[in-house]
Amino acid sequence: MYKIKSKTLFVGKKIVYLPTCQSTNDEAADLLRQGEGIEGTVVITDYQTAGRGQRGNQWLTQAGENFTFSLILRPTFLSPAEQFRLNIAISLGIYDFLEPLVGESLKIKWPNDIYVGNQKLGGVLIENTLQSGRIESAIVGIGLNINQILFESERATSLRVLTSKEYSLAGLLPDLLSCLEKNYLLLRNKHFDTLKTRYLQGLFRYQELHLFQQDEKLFAGMIMGINEMGQLAMQVENKLVYFDLKEISYVF
Repeated sequence: MYKIKSKTLFVGKKIVYLPTCQSTNDEAADLLRQGEGIEGTVVITDYQTAGRGQRGNQWLTQAGENFTFSLILRPTFLSPAEQFRLNIAISLGIYDFLEPLVGESLKIKWPNDIYVGNQKLGGVLIENTLQSGRIESAIVGIGLNINQILFESERATSLRVLTSKEYSLAGLLPDLLSCLEKNYLLLRNKHFDTLKTRYLQGLFRYQELHLFQQDEKLFAGMIMGINEMGQLAMQVENKLVYFDLKEISYVF
């Protein structure tokens, strides 16, 4: 499985396929420790037993029906303060892959979840290793719901649910990897402003008034953008307030 013809320069040239594993991010980390973490390596599985999401959440998926993989990158051109730029590039790579399939209802929910309407289609978990004032390596864990039709949460959806079509995972993978590499190369070539502008254009609930929750308190706010550290800029009661990842949650 996944003996694909790559459309890329380096992403996916090496694919490590595991029928099952605990976590593709953990497997990718092992490759890095063993000195085998070539940039562009993809570790992909049919089923992971201990997948992780943002905030320490578990990523649950049915075996063989979705994309569950990790990509090893070497973004040594980024400083620790620029880490969020990688989130932007990866999110846009996924967005560019999915938008022709699901249309303009596709959105990026800060920082890098993929939504259609109010339902989650996928997510990203990036784990960076810092060394000597730069990002030495990055493990980009990606989960995308493709063919699954039954979910424990009504907040989840898939390509098959949205389009009423069943997909070949091996057939889709080359296009996804190509979109990821294209945006990563834009990042490497320092097209920061272009990437940030496109990220904001696709941002979920951007410049719309909605309810959010901080601790036990509900408040109304309007997302106005992000700063260089990746904090969410929100207008709350005529003040611009910045939030870190775990400080607030969306109210649906």
